[in-house]
Amino acid sequence: MSEGKLNPLRLSVPDAALLLTKAGGQPVSEEQVREAIAAGAPTYPEGNLNLVHLGAWILRELTKPEQR
Repeated sequence: MSEGKLNPLRLSVPDAALLLTKAGGQPVSEEQVREAIAAGAPTYPEGNLNLVHLGAWILRELTKPEQR
């Protein structure tokens, strides 16, 4: 965890995996977060993630017609 605190507006890949695991009750690996980024999940130029933007992207992906 970066500097002892998590900033949900600028999460590293490891911190995003940790937070999503704790919040969701199911394990989320760093590899899964990297796969989401490779699939188009939004990141800042340095590779950090905004939890709100990531959540919106996941919701949009889950509700695409081809995903139903």
